Amino acid sequence: MEKTFILTLLLIISMLSNSSMDMYSLTVKIDGLKNSEGSAIFALYNKEGSIPDEKFKNYYIKKTVKIVGGKAVCSFKNLQQGRYAIAVLHDENNNGKLDKKIMLPLPVEGIGFSNYTSIGLSNRPNFTKASFELDSDTTISVKMIYK
Repeated sequence: MEKTFILTLLLIISMLSNSSMDMYSLTVKIDGLKNSEGSAIFALYNKEGSIPDEKFKNYYIKKTVKIVGGKAVCSFKNLQQGRYAIAVLHDENNNGKLDKKIMLPLPVEGIGFSNYTSIGLSNRPNFTKASFELDSDTTISVKMIYK
C-alpha cells in the first residue's frame, strides 16, 4: 500500500514538472553601427511603462556585448512566453549610460528599439509600440538610430 502511494506521488510530480511552461530563446541582431568602438547594451523589458528607460533602471535583463565589424548579437535564453521589448544603446565610450548633447536632449550615441525605425517627438518609444509576443525561439533585428 505504502509503495503504491509513493509510486503514485512520484508519477504526479513527474507529470507536473513535465507540464511546466515552455522556455524560449530570443536572439537580437544589430548591424549598421557607425563604428565598432565601445560596446552594445541590450536591455530586455517585460512590462508596460518600462520604456523609455534612459538610465537603465526598469529592464528585466540587461547584457553588454562586444561589437565586431559594426555588428552585435545578443541572446536571451530561458524566457517564458509573453510580451517583451528591446532597447539597444551603442555605448561608444563604455560609460554604461546614454550620453546626450548639452543644449538639446538628443542622444550623442546610437539607440534602437524593437519595432522602431525612427524616433522623434511624435514617435517616442514606449513598451506598447516596441513590444512583441514571444511564443517560440525568435530572432529579431533592431535598427540603430543616430541623430
